[in-house]
Amino acid sequence: MVDISVHNLTKFFTIGENLLEGLSFEIQEGECVAILGRNGCGKTTLFNILTGQMDFDDGEVYVNPAKKLGLISQIPKFPYGYTVEDVLRSAFAALTRCREKMELLEAQMAEGATAEQLREYDALVNRFQSGGGYDMDVEVDKVCNGLGITPDQRVQEFDSLSGGEKTRVNLARLLLEKTDILLLDEPTNHLDLSSVEWLEGYIKAFKGTVLTISHDRYFLDQVAQRVIEIVDGHAEFYSGNYSFYMDEKQARFDLQMKQYQQEQAKLKQLGYTVERMKGWGINNRTLYRRAMSIQHRMERIKKTEKPKTEKTMRATFGERDFSGDVVFNLKNLSKSFGDRTLFSDVNLKVEGGERIAILGDNGTGKSTFIKCLLGEEDCAGKIQFGPTVKWGYLPQIIHFDHPERSLYDTMLYEKNCTPQVARDRLGQFLFQGEDVFKTVGTLSGGEQSRLRLCMLMDEKINLLILDEPTNHLDIASREWVEAAIEEFEGVLLFVSHDRYFIEKFAERIWLLEDGQIRDFKCGYQKYRSILEHEAAAKPVAAAAPKPKKEKPKGGTKDTDKLIRRLEREIEKQEKLIGELDGKIDAASADYQELTRLLGEKEEAEMVLLDLMEQWETAQEG
Repeated sequence: MVDISVHNLTKFFTIGENLLEGLSFEIQEGECVAILGRNGCGKTTLFNILTGQMDFDDGEVYVNPAKKLGLISQIPKFPYGYTVEDVLRSAFAALTRCREKMELLEAQMAEGATAEQLREYDALVNRFQSGGGYDMDVEVDKVCNGLGITPDQRVQEFDSLSGGEKTRVNLARLLLEKTDILLLDEPTNHLDLSSVEWLEGYIKAFKGTVLTISHDRYFLDQVAQRVIEIVDGHAEFYSGNYSFYMDEKQARFDLQMKQYQQEQAKLKQLGYTVERMKGWGINNRTLYRRAMSIQHRMERIKKTEKPKTEKTMRATFGERDFSGDVVFNLKNLSKSFGDRTLFSDVNLKVEGGERIAILGDNGTGKSTFIKCLLGEEDCAGKIQFGPTVKWGYLPQIIHFDHPERSLYDTMLYEKNCTPQVARDRLGQFLFQGEDVFKTVGTLSGGEQSRLRLCMLMDEKINLLILDEPTNHLDIASREWVEAAIEEFEGVLLFVSHDRYFIEKFAERIWLLEDGQIRDFKCGYQKYRSILEHEAAAKPVAAAAPKPKKEKPKGGTKDTDKLIRRLEREIEKQEKLIGELDGKIDAASADYQELTRLLGEKEEAEMVLLDLMEQWETAQEG
């Protein structure tokens, strides 16, 4: 069954410049599909069209009307004073209204119920139960635990949360709404590793349809079954995850380039032949006609378009020679905020050439640790750097002292370089033409990161410190940054939730948890293996043993007597429950009597259950 169908979709914002042009694809029920493409190619616009938030200019869009569709991209507004719990519970708005009607009917029926009220109440109970009303608390707790939304956070006002925390709560709300079709626009932004892994597990178990826009390559490898890439307003299809897409894309490029080169060689040879035959055919009409025939054949040959190669940054970090063994040494490093200890008694040594990832859940103090290292935060303990160490630092939140300046002026003033050098360096980072005269304050988060990297790469450094370097960058930009880092031979210390990036560069991992830093002298895969082995080796908390019922004393004869007595009592109890069922049917029009009989039946069933347990124990004895 088709859940989403797009046919010849066209959308333009400037007449003559189409963002989407003839876009066509289908999404089958239950598929998880990644939507890829460079920033600005129309991915988010497509999602807005699918949800009806934006009109389109031509084409057809179909979303299965029998399915509930949910989008997470921007954070919706909630009434003033709404707590996180209120936001989460808004996912059950229909069930909450149903319960309120049930409670109102119960109050009305307390003094006597009509047959119509009982029928309405029965319908409401069925609707509430089938909709999962009795499992609301369990579902909320499950999703909150998975996404790391703590009990303390659930009582906070939603407006007091950070952007990342709001994104996480909104994602939880969407998951609780039990949508049939999920549209996820950068769902892993602001989530820590454990939350992303939980989300991956949720999507894999999700029975509905998922479309996701993401720059998280590891996430796409885990969840995507196929890829749709938007290129020049059209769709290109790949029947696998991100890694398959990358291999297949390169194979298609190579094949197209080979066909193009072969055609160009053939056309060049034919062109040379035509020119020669035309020259010979001045006095020979037959040769001239043959030359014209070849020329017409050349015009009819279907020519392969030359595959486009994307512009790439051609930049490397300026490096400073390092002499000595120790880059920095930490002794008894500690940091607290009030009663809360982020880390304590940290003793670590870093030597030349190491590449270290700092990992940990959000809020554990990774960025604070880096600021302590750089002297931007006070802390207890001792930090000692080697005498020739010079660092470069890319913070998580990019700040420019003069956001009103253009990119060009920013380079001139802050890097004290010539106009030509400023232009050349900006051009290496794909800030070209009129782009260099944009004001820094109007740049997107990704563009600001790129500009800061451009400025950072010019410095002569031997210690590179990065805090979430791939945040806000599209996949192509991430690859550019990675290419530059690969050539950097100094020490690399970074905080990241990008597992693709971590796996590529980390040769040592510091895990910040429970106020301590654990030092793993290995790469990401081995680190994960160690954690999984530790989790499997932990003793499972044993369930409290049920109190054993006393076995009858006196041997086999007494046991047989007990079994026969219990069987008689079980038979009586089953008969009583059958009689109560008959009375309940007869009292269907009397609300008070019905309530009393249902209570009696529940008690009788509990007694029966206890008798059965006693009977089983006696049999074992």
